[in-house]
This record gives sequence, structure tokens and C-alpha cells, in this order.
Amino acid sequence: MRHQILQVICAVVLMSAVHAQQSHWATPDDKSAKFMIDMERKWAEGVCTNNGVVSELLADDFQGTTTRGERYSKADELRDEKGPHSAHGCALDDAKVRFFSENVAIIYGSEHAIGKDKAHPQAKQCQVWTDTWLKRDGKWRVVAAQDNKVDCKD
Repeated sequence: MRHQILQVICAVVLMSAVHAQQSHWATPDDKSAKFMIDMERKWAEGVCTNNGVVSELLADDFQGTTTRGERYSKADELRDEKGPHSAHGCALDDAKVRFFSENVAIIYGSEHAIGKDKAHPQAKQCQVWTDTWLKRDGKWRVVAAQDNKVDCKD
């Protein structure tokens, strides 16, 4: 009898652990996902103008990787945000949120800007990216970003 109770307890614990690890796409009405996508939109638009989104968006220990393979920090991004902006037509094209736990989400997205490359001021540049979000002390922040330059689909 004791052996059977132990088996049941083990089965319940294992099922709970497996269930807790299931990821899922955000539903259209998920408030956290809406907040994150709105922040991603502001970050994409921030390439064109200083909208002040970086300080609230990025975690202090944030690390990103540019389209050239260089690392950048929150401090680097804050400096860029306050610097001159030559781009226009900045917009978020797509963003999909996948939750991996109640405190971890990854957003897969794409965006574009015109004139981001100062050598080609009328060229449209497009990128796809993957941003990792972490919820700490009740606040969602981006802790990592990977950016990739891609051909634009006009």
C-alpha cells in the first residue's frame, strides 16, 4: 500500500513538472503580450525619434547582438536613443509572443526603417529579431535580443 501511494505521488509530481514546462503562444487578449508588443512597437519606432522607451523596456543586465554580430548593452542603447536620428518610416511589422513560463517569454518579430544606413538615406532596411523577456519583481523587461538584417519584401 505504501508503495502504491509513493507511485501516485511521484506520478503527480512528474505530471506537474511536465505541465509547468509547456510553452504556449499568447492569446490575442493577453494583457502581458499586448504590453510587450506595444513596447516592441515603441522600440522599433524609436529608431526614428527619441521616444524614451529604452529605460523602461530593457533590463539593466540586458545584452543584445546587432545585425553585424556586435554586442550592445542597455547603456549603449540609451546613448543611441538620445543621439541624432536620420531614419524615418520606422515601424514594427510583426510580433508574436510565446510564453515559456509565467516569467519567461520570447517575442519573434520584424521591423523596417528608411534611411537607417546613412550611406543610403532612401534605402529601406528590414530586420527580423528574437527578444527574450523576463518578468522580475512583477515587471516584464527584455534581457536579450538577437537582430538579423534581411531583404525587404515590398
